[in-house]
Amino acid sequence: MTLSTTRQASAPQILDRCRELVRPALVESVSRLHPWHAETAAFSLGWSGASGEPAPGSQGKGVRQALAVLGAEAAGGSGADAVGGAVAVELIHTFSLIHDDIMDGDETRRRRPALWKAYGTGPAVLAGDAMFALAVSTLAEAPGPGGAAAVRRMAGALGDLVRGQAQDLLFESRPWTGPEAVLPREYRTMATHKTGSLLGCAAALGAVLAGAPPSTAQALDRAGRHLGVAFQAVDDLLGIWGDPQVTGKPVHSDLRRLKKTYPVLAALTADHPAARRLEALLTAEEPLDDAAARRAAELTDAAGGRRAVVAEAREHLASARACLDRAPLAEGARGDLLTLIPYLVDRTA
Repeated sequence: MTLSTTRQASAPQILDRCRELVRPALVESVSRLHPWHAETAAFSLGWSGASGEPAPGSQGKGVRQALAVLGAEAAGGSGADAVGGAVAVELIHTFSLIHDDIMDGDETRRRRPALWKAYGTGPAVLAGDAMFALAVSTLAEAPGPGGAAAVRRMAGALGDLVRGQAQDLLFESRPWTGPEAVLPREYRTMATHKTGSLLGCAAALGAVLAGAPPSTAQALDRAGRHLGVAFQAVDDLLGIWGDPQVTGKPVHSDLRRLKKTYPVLAALTADHPAARRLEALLTAEEPLDDAAARRAAELTDAAGGRRAVVAEAREHLASARACLDRAPLAEGARGDLLTLIPYLVDRTA
């Protein structure tokens, strides 16, 4: 299939283009916050350090704002149509990361202190709340006839995001094995809600704000949700085997916390001797020290946990592509989406 008559941009180029389009509006939106909240928001977005100094290199990729821009373009509109939606989803994403770090006790984010470690838990909670409120007001003020539908769509995605976060937290209190154990299919549902809901919402918001019919917005939403499952599974893989210098997380951090991640859940369901040894290690009364965490990672790999993540990611990427192929999208933007989607999963950070 020919995606475009012109040379296809690379994924980093696509992300850069979308960030440049959205950044002025995002800066303007954050400037409307209380000065304290604006400072903590700038820190969370990677624009500055805890003392207000510039912090180059610590910003995220801008995945969700890019999906919003491409969603508008795929629906036949202009990327500018999606700017209000792109700002809103970036603020919601940042809000969710702030609260997620507090709930999980994660002390680092993008190779520097998490907001709650830099400013304290109370200020971090307030910063997240401020960004949540700002996201809603920004989207409500977006020009065009699709504003009300966009707010409704984001509200639904937020409900799913919170539901997925609750599922993830509840997994921690469930056993590794037995009738109450977390199954891989339950993980998929959690990831669809926790990670996929906002990715899908981002792409759909762009389409809605560009005046697309509901069927087009829904196809983009479904593609984003499949991307979210693949994205979360690979994130779990990096939480065990990723390079700390690249991921910014301590080696084997998820294993040490006994977090129910996809590679471990898949490994425990395997008919393999390593699965039983992994089960014994995870259910022991003693917490995992460095040596035990390293052994757990080896057993997870031996029982097929890493291979299961790769297979899961490929399956959901194929489903995301199928959603895009079935929708009447502008070819240039469809090509950008098809370039961006695998890049977001085939990552090292």
